[in-house]
Order: sequence, then C-alpha cells, then structure tokens
Amino acid sequence: MPPFSSPVLPRILRDYRRLLASMAACGLLCLPALGQYGRGRGWGRGNYASTAQQAADYGMASMMRAQGQLNLDNSAASKNFQEATSAAIDNRKKWAETYFEMRKINRDARAEEAPSRISHEDAIRLAKSVAPPRLGSTQLDPVTGHIEYPLVLQDKIFAPYRSELDTLFADRASSGSSLQFEQYQSIRKTVSKFIEVLKEHVQDYPAGEYGKARVFLNSLTNEANFPAS
Repeated sequence: MPPFSSPVLPRILRDYRRLLASMAACGLLCLPALGQYGRGRGWGRGNYASTAQQAADYGMASMMRAQGQLNLDNSAASKNFQEATSAAIDNRKKWAETYFEMRKINRDARAEEAPSRISHEDAIRLAKSVAPPRLGSTQLDPVTGHIEYPLVLQDKIFAPYRSELDTLFADRASSGSSLQFEQYQSIRKTVSKFIEVLKEHVQDYPAGEYGKARVFLNSLTNEANFPAS
C-alpha cells in the first residue's frame, strides 16, 4: 500500500489544522497578554503557547480580561454621565433662580422709579391749581352774561366770535344754571377758533396785551364749567 493511503494520515492532517487555527487565534487575540505572561511566569521561550490547548486557554483568559475592562469602562462612563446630568440640572436650577431674581429686582426698581398714583381728590385739586383764574363780575356779568373783552379782543376781526360768545353766555345767565353739554361744546369750539385767529395776528399786538387776551379766553372757557350765579 502506498504511504499516502495510510488511514492515519487524515487524522494527523486534521489535528495539524486545529493546531494552526488555535495558534492563529492566539496570535490575533492575545499575543500581548501571552508575552506578558511569558515574561512574568517564564513559560515558553517566546511569546507563544507550547500547545494548542494552552493557546486556547490563554485566548479565553485574554477575552475575559477584555470583557472585565469593558465592564469597568462602561461603569465609569455611566458614572460620568450621571454626574454630568446632575450638574446640568443644578445649572438649570441656578439659571432659573437667577432669572426670576433679576426680574424681581427689575420690577422693584421700576416700581420705585414710577410716579406715585394720585387719588381722585388729589387729581381734582391738581386740576384746579392749573386751571386759569375765574373772571370777575366786571369781566363777566353773572346777571346779564355781558362780557367785557380786553382791548386786543375788541378788534373788529374778532367780531363774529364775540357775537357768538355773547349769545351763549347771555343764555347761560338767563337760565340761572349751568350750560347744557351742547352749549358747553359750542363755547369751547368758538374760543378755540378765537385763539387761532389771535395767533395769526400775534405780530399786530404788544406782547403783554397778547398774553392778557390769551389768559382771558382761557378763563372764559373755564367759566363754562360753572353755573351762573
């Protein structure tokens, strides 16, 4: 029988292939570990296993160490993530507290700078203090409603407005009471037109006389707020 037809040869070849596969696995997965083990414990005379079983054991040990390191790294990463999350929550809480505190400070500052609100009675007193002076009986007769205009307002260009005001105040005096709203509005409109024409001729009159005329017209409007006495 030829030597290559021996029934032992296939088994030898199969064992040889397994040995090569184990050695290749050890070389790819655990060569550094094998080298350290060899230097620390003295097995072998190179960074390799002496048998296929030994190579497999070393490969398994290296994989277990790698899995342990992975678990350790994952634990550290989880701890770092939790710490980062806690820090982010604390930062958001501090930001919110600071935001609302700043709003309160701003609101308080604006309230301090805002003018104080006055009561209804104070508003009435203030309006009276800035209102033009009331006309005397020689300027506006309470019985007849006759109006004694200042010299400037006696100019003929103001005749239409004087005539209308005379009629309105005569009606007020004859009724012995306050004007109706329509009459009050008519007085205000007539005086406004009176003032506009006066402004157009401001250069025609001395400054002092012009000022007296303006004050008189303002007081005439103010008299419409009161009943005839």
